[in-house]
Amino acid sequence: MIVNVENLLAMDEFKEMEKEALNVRLRAVEGVVRSYTNNNFQNRRMRLTAPAIAGAIHGSCPYFKTGDTVQISQSGVNDGLYEITEISENKIRVEGELYDTPYNMLTKVVYPVDVQKGVIDLMIWEVKNRAKVGIKSETLSRHSVTYYEQDSENQVMGYPVSLLGFLKPYVKPRF
Repeated sequence: MIVNVENLLAMDEFKEMEKEALNVRLRAVEGVVRSYTNNNFQNRRMRLTAPAIAGAIHGSCPYFKTGDTVQISQSGVNDGLYEITEISENKIRVEGELYDTPYNMLTKVVYPVDVQKGVIDLMIWEVKNRAKVGIKSETLSRHSVTYYEQDSENQVMGYPVSLLGFLKPYVKPRF
């Protein structure tokens, strides 16, 4: 996970939220970050190739620990992001269902601290401002609301451009 859900729940902005709802929003923001940057944030030096049997990866890697995010690729059926929930002798269990397949490439996903901080800022914006999207100014007396244009110049993927500036150094070209 890009940011620990427990850490977010400890913040005042998220105290009222259900853990599962926050988890879903956080996964969505993680998808936005990965899609916008075209960067999967993999550390390719921390990799394991192993079969999936009976819902577990049969293999071990000294770089993986419980709570880490790994990306499974080249399996054909298990491809995606997973959080490691348990590591026992020569077995790795992840959050979510795994299908039996003889080949899975697990690569550790590592997000830089500034990306994590930016995601926290996006999550705070999501909670506080999502309902007010498009409002430029609002006057209460005689009720007046002004909306700004929502085009490619002032928003990206549903977020204000100013909030996504932290991702600029991590954007990879698309071919």
